[in-house]
Amino acid sequence: MVIWKKKCSTCCLLAYRSDHNETRKLNCSERMMWKYSPDSDPALRIYPVNFGDEGNYTCEIVSSAGNFLFFSSLTVTVPPTVTLTFDKSKGAVCQASAGKPAADISWIPASNHSTQEEVHHPNGTVTRVSYIGWVNSTLPTVTCLVTHPATNQTLSLDLS
Repeated sequence: MVIWKKKCSTCCLLAYRSDHNETRKLNCSERMMWKYSPDSDPALRIYPVNFGDEGNYTCEIVSSAGNFLFFSSLTVTVPPTVTLTFDKSKGAVCQASAGKPAADISWIPASNHSTQEEVHHPNGTVTRVSYIGWVNSTLPTVTCLVTHPATNQTLSLDLS
């Protein structure tokens, strides 16, 4: 017997009993299923994954060899949408929108004159905006580096 369950009172329970060749789903969406066949590979598949799927999961396997518990934690990561623009009043504006977790923004050339703002959205994503005031420089280009667990992006803007 194999049972997958998420740790909450009304969450999904996905079970397979091999001696009856029987599968059961309780409070599971259609997105939650067996990755392959539960008798050959009892891996859980969640597709497409969404924010509500985050949490701790337990897999319990009962066999003639004994009872086995496996624990897994699911964290949903969302890459941000990245833009680099120029605003006459603020200078170069690098924005990493709706990422989870928040992206890190840095500049080339590095500057002590950059400012940053952050907006936390209700769905758990974060938009981070960094501004770099541009004074006369011998470098005609500014580059924004966005670092995030799901993606790293480099955007350059010609300021000449």
